[in-house]
Amino acid sequence: MKKRLVSVTVIFFVCITFLSCKSKAAFVETKPPTSVPDNTVVTSEKIIQSHYSNKVDFSTLYIKASAKYKHEDDSQSVTAEIRIKKDEQILVSIRFLGITMAKALITPKEVKYYEKLNGNYFEGNYESLSRWLGTDLDFVKIQNMLIGKPIDDLSKDKYSFTETDKFYKLNANNGGTEKSFSFEAEHFLLKKQEVIQPEKQRSFEANYPNFQSYPLGILPASLTINAFQKEVKTTIIIDYNSINFNEELTFPYSVPEGYDRIFIK
Repeated sequence: MKKRLVSVTVIFFVCITFLSCKSKAAFVETKPPTSVPDNTVVTSEKIIQSHYSNKVDFSTLYIKASAKYKHEDDSQSVTAEIRIKKDEQILVSIRFLGITMAKALITPKEVKYYEKLNGNYFEGNYESLSRWLGTDLDFVKIQNMLIGKPIDDLSKDKYSFTETDKFYKLNANNGGTEKSFSFEAEHFLLKKQEVIQPEKQRSFEANYPNFQSYPLGILPASLTINAFQKEVKTTIIIDYNSINFNEELTFPYSVPEGYDRIFIK
C-alpha cells in the first residue's frame, strides 16, 4: 500500500469554457488516416502546424479525476484533484476513501510533494527528479502532458514521418533516446507520445483514448500512462470526470509537522 501510493504520486506529477462556471463538454470524433481521401498530401510540417492550430484558451483549469494504478500484481483506485494556473503552478491532490493522502506542488523552478502513509516529503529541482525517474522533466512537459499536448515543442526539431492504419506518426532519435508522437487524422489531436531508451531498457508513453470539446478548446477526456523499467510495467489510467475553466483558484500546500524530508541522489 505504501509503495503503491508513492508511485501514484510520482506518476501524477511526471509523469498530471465558461468563465467562473462549470462547462458542458461533447466527445470529439477522431479518425484514422484510412478515412482521408487518397489525394490528400500530408507532411510532417502540416501535422505540426495543424496540431498547434488546436488552441486551448485558459488561465486556470480545475480538473476532478479518478485514477487506477497497476503495478505487476498490485492495483489501486484513487481520486485526484488537479489545479493548473497556466505556465505558473500545478497542484495535485490524491485522495483515498475521501482522505487526502498525498499532494504535489509543481512550479517552473521546483517540485514539492508529501505523502501521508510514510510521513515523507520532497522538495527539489527538476534535475534530481529527472535523474531519478530516468527522463528529462520540466514544468512545461508536465503541463503539456496533462492537457494533451506534446511534451516537446515540435516546431524546434526535425521529425521523420510515417503513416500507419491508425495514426500519423512523427519520429526522432537524439543521443540514443527515441521519441515519437502519433496523431489522428480529423483534428490532428495527439493520441500517443513515447520516449524510449533502449540501452537502459526503459520507456514512457502517454495515450489519449478520448477527447472532449469545450467552447475554449479541446482537452483529453482520459489519459493512460505506461512506464516500463526493464520487464516491469506500471500503468496509470486517469479519467477526467469534470473540467472547469478560468475559475479563481487557490493552491494550498503545506507539509504536516513531523514529516521526514527525503533526498534524491
